[in-house]
Amino acid sequence: MADSTEGGSQPEEKQAPPPTPTIRHDWYQTQSDVVVDILAKGVKKEGAAVEFSERKLSVAITLPDGSNHQLELNLAHPIEPSKCRFKVLSTKVEVKLRKTVSNQWAALEGTGDPLHLQQPQSGTEDRVHRYPTSAHQPRDWDRLAAEVKSEEKEEKPEGDAALNTLFQQIYKDGSDEVKKAMNKSFVESGGTVLSTNWKEVGEKKVDIKPPDGMEWKRYEV
Repeated sequence: MADSTEGGSQPEEKQAPPPTPTIRHDWYQTQSDVVVDILAKGVKKEGAAVEFSERKLSVAITLPDGSNHQLELNLAHPIEPSKCRFKVLSTKVEVKLRKTVSNQWAALEGTGDPLHLQQPQSGTEDRVHRYPTSAHQPRDWDRLAAEVKSEEKEEKPEGDAALNTLFQQIYKDGSDEVKKAMNKSFVESGGTVLSTNWKEVGEKKVDIKPPDGMEWKRYEV
């Protein structure tokens, strides 16, 4: 009997799917907050969902390759869910958990026996930033704080946030005349005009100029 595969095409070998990237997380704390960093790069703002409850943190993120990552933490101590928040940065997702009591946590997860809480120590300044962490090596928290601030500066705002940031920068760097012009034009126009030209707006009252297709109305309390 002839080989049925002779002269025919060989069956294609199925390629194994690429390995799912390993996503690490780390944590540190201040007197008022516990900060959890999910170290995933390139996550979009709409690709992160975070849920807070008194003793649990749930994080779901969509990675740049389309795969999903979930993190479920049973917290060692209670938090205040209404005061918790998160931020998506270019290199990580940062979650801030508000403590109910300003004590130092000995662990992020666990039963949370109050006897195991580490009380804040008074003394030299170098003790202030040495907090418990899941890392094996000590962390330089002053350097980490500087890195976070640098990342926040590099984050580019979009839409109205970008416009507000631009106006804030112009006001901050502007001369006294620029600041007077911006204040006067904004107030007199009911927020519809923002000018940096004092010679133009300083001599007369600035008229209200709503955007095309819109009508300006005075707000009455």
